[in-house]
Amino acid sequence: MEKLPQKLENKLRVRLAQDAFRRLPSYTDRIDFSSNDYLGLAQNDDITRLTLELLHSTNNANGATGSRLLSGNHNGYKELESFLAVHHRAKAALVFNSGYDANVGFFSAVPQRGDIVLYDELIHASIRDGIQMGHAKSYKFAHNDLGDLKRRVESLQAQSAEDADIYIVTESVFSMDGDTPDLLEMAKLCEDHSCYLIIDEAHATGIFGEGRDMVCALELEEKVFARLITFGKAMGCHGAAILGSEALKDYLVNFARSLIYTTALSPHSVATIRAAYQVLGQMGPIVNKQLFENIGFFKEECKKLGISDPFVESNSAIQCVVVSGNGKVKQISAHLQEKGFEVKPILSPTVKEGSERLRFCLHSFNTTEEISRVLLLLKKELQP
Repeated sequence: MEKLPQKLENKLRVRLAQDAFRRLPSYTDRIDFSSNDYLGLAQNDDITRLTLELLHSTNNANGATGSRLLSGNHNGYKELESFLAVHHRAKAALVFNSGYDANVGFFSAVPQRGDIVLYDELIHASIRDGIQMGHAKSYKFAHNDLGDLKRRVESLQAQSAEDADIYIVTESVFSMDGDTPDLLEMAKLCEDHSCYLIIDEAHATGIFGEGRDMVCALELEEKVFARLITFGKAMGCHGAAILGSEALKDYLVNFARSLIYTTALSPHSVATIRAAYQVLGQMGPIVNKQLFENIGFFKEECKKLGISDPFVESNSAIQCVVVSGNGKVKQISAHLQEKGFEVKPILSPTVKEGSERLRFCLHSFNTTEEISRVLLLLKKELQP
């Protein structure tokens, strides 16, 4: 049967009318200002070689053969999780198939009926989906606004049952803005009000804290209930992990459905994560230094060209210029792509209507000449 139900056809028509219809893109060889390969590890030949060496020394099977609770918990998992716990200064690590799986598994299982989840209004969709699948009440707070968060915590604690736990969740680097909350003050607020702090480190993993994450950089390991780290961005491979206590790991193994009811990562995928960390340990200081030099150069060039104002303030690899309207931002993106630069538009409803933007993802391998050229083109596009 080829025809869609009418309700689905109608939803697609609305997307087309909003100029927000999504299509899977084709691979291009344009200059990369779009991918999450911030440190260039996805292209690193040493990781490929080391992965094969690790596979030959541990498990050379093609697939995991089952879920982790059945036949899929191969030896590579134990070695990887032990390494991750030590490297990221956590008590324990539990690997999931993706960041989406990790967030859905955590937030659908950990907050209980009668508990409360307070989330930043710009939090990632995977966290929102996990919260919706759970039984806790949830409320958003204004983006990076500690005053609003504190008011909501105090109000909810005054109204809620005595045994209601409050979970507060944010990102260390926000995927759509590239900005960072005041995690030191947020951790103090959580400590003062006996709340549980969860931080999504997807866009900070491998970049901050000497190849660790933002929590490690700020020495907040003992103040955070759980961290999500991912391997599909700066680490250049695939998968994710929840960092926390041994007790939290035990709980997730028993109740996180996105871990329990899915086939485990293959031995090759797990070995690739280990290899990526090994290579990062060798070349991390060099590529991290180059990345942050490029971030600084990008921001300085924006100032020189007089185009800083529409950019969201960010010191991360994600630099976003707000261009209101799906049609306008798609047009500018298309023009940059025609000139050989892969810069993607972020459309509503992914972001709030009116805050559509071009997202520039910077990398250690981008050259200053490439950065200057793309920003000169952008300036021409932004001129009235």
